[in-house]
Amino acid sequence: MSDPISDMLTRIRNAGQALLPGVELPHSKLKESLAHVLKREGWISDVAVEGEVARKKLKLKLKYAGRKSVIDGLKRVSTPGLRRYVGAQEIPRVRNGMGTAILSTPAGLLTGNEARRQNVGGELLCYIW
Repeated sequence: MSDPISDMLTRIRNAGQALLPGVELPHSKLKESLAHVLKREGWISDVAVEGEVARKKLKLKLKYAGRKSVIDGLKRVSTPGLRRYVGAQEIPRVRNGMGTAILSTPAGLLTGNEARRQNVGGELLCYIW
């Protein structure tokens, strides 16, 4: 697999469309940090890491509003073939502030608003709305 973040976003998108209660995926530190950002912003309800050291799994519990997922869309911005970096002043607003941009910065994974507040730029990983 050449892009594990894209795989994670696709699994979340597919599970939301199928109205599944949760999704399980292979663990990595980056995916775990991304999941914690999604939880902190209210896009998913729970994050759990299970398993032994070599076979860790990341379990995400999805959030629903009635029979509709809270997540309307996910978009991977920076890909392995074309990395996209933005400065602190160039961080885009997603859906006029109704969505979230997630960046990988020297201060860790941050949302667009947090990165703007801390005046740091970085790699623009994905949009979620």
